[in-house]
Amino acid sequence: MIQAQDFVESARVRGFAFYAGVPCSFLKPFINYVIDDSELTYVSSANEGDAVATAAGAALAGQRSIAMMQNSGLGNAVSPLTSLNYVFRLPVLLIVTWRGMPGLTDEPQHALMGQITQSMLETMQIPSEIFPESAADIEPALRRATAHMDATGRPYALVMKKGTVAAHELRSSAAPPRPNRELQETGFDGVRPTRSAVLAAMQSAAASRNTVVIASTGYAGRELFALDDRPNQLYMVGSMGCASSLGLGFAMVRPDWQVLVADGDGAALMRMGNLATVGAYGGDNLHHVLLDNEVHDSTGGQGTVSPGVQFSRVATACGYAHSYAGTDTALIGQAVEAAGPNFIHLKTAPGAPDSLPRPNLSPAQVKTRLMNHLGVDVPWLAAKGDSKHA
Repeated sequence: MIQAQDFVESARVRGFAFYAGVPCSFLKPFINYVIDDSELTYVSSANEGDAVATAAGAALAGQRSIAMMQNSGLGNAVSPLTSLNYVFRLPVLLIVTWRGMPGLTDEPQHALMGQITQSMLETMQIPSEIFPESAADIEPALRRATAHMDATGRPYALVMKKGTVAAHELRSSAAPPRPNRELQETGFDGVRPTRSAVLAAMQSAAASRNTVVIASTGYAGRELFALDDRPNQLYMVGSMGCASSLGLGFAMVRPDWQVLVADGDGAALMRMGNLATVGAYGGDNLHHVLLDNEVHDSTGGQGTVSPGVQFSRVATACGYAHSYAGTDTALIGQAVEAAGPNFIHLKTAPGAPDSLPRPNLSPAQVKTRLMNHLGVDVPWLAAKGDSKHA
């Protein structure tokens, strides 16, 4: 058994200062220690996939990061682990508890996951080992983990057994205070702009300041690329619904840069819980733009349930400082002048330009270009294997 500080302090020496996760009883002392340290960042995520994406956003900004979860949460994290971290080569250290470990008496819901935890990690090409059970084992484990992550730009997992970490009592609260909230709704009766018009307005808002633009998977990223491929832009190609959590992690690490997230209604609905996380942890520099055309456009125009959802009011209730709703793209420029986190809900017209191109850079190349633009210099900046389909 180790003390929580044994691991956290060794990890701190190696640059790990950003943690995101969903609690498990096995992790309780570990999370409590991190929360109690004012020099460490802990994000209490709504689900494990968002925790991974938030930690990936921190890695994009140049910060070593850790995502913590119960092994049951690997199911929630499969999408970002395989289509965000893997393709963009964004390394995150995973600490996964081994509930239902063979030979361990546990609750029935953990029986199957306990049997397949290690094979799931192997299938996702994530190397793993048992979380250190003695203080002497910590440094070698961290050395192996960071060596892999720095060389490949991909995650590494430590699988934690029950009783590995001694108890640590929580003495503080993880939730920061939130600012006053304002809601501005101009109505949706006006002519709905195209997706390209909204993205062009985002590019215009980003031109006069240090701003990163993150576009959700599907047509949003492809249209942003087609309008003007810029080094401050990132085009997500998977991990649907994780754009806002990726943006949150980045914005928290780099408060000197503004972050504009272009989200879709289908994607936002998929991981709606992250609105509450952004509302709790998002800073002045985060601006979340929802392009709501009420359909899954890139898959054939199937309708979403967004016509019945008042997203801006949900965002206000979740703690966003300012929420806007309407059809006027000028709301984007208005929002970025206000301290965030801000939410801009724009109803848009369905459809996309003919012959819409795909980015001619691989996701890993887009990531490397963006990090170079930011002046970030970390070992995983240009990890080996950054080819067109890396």
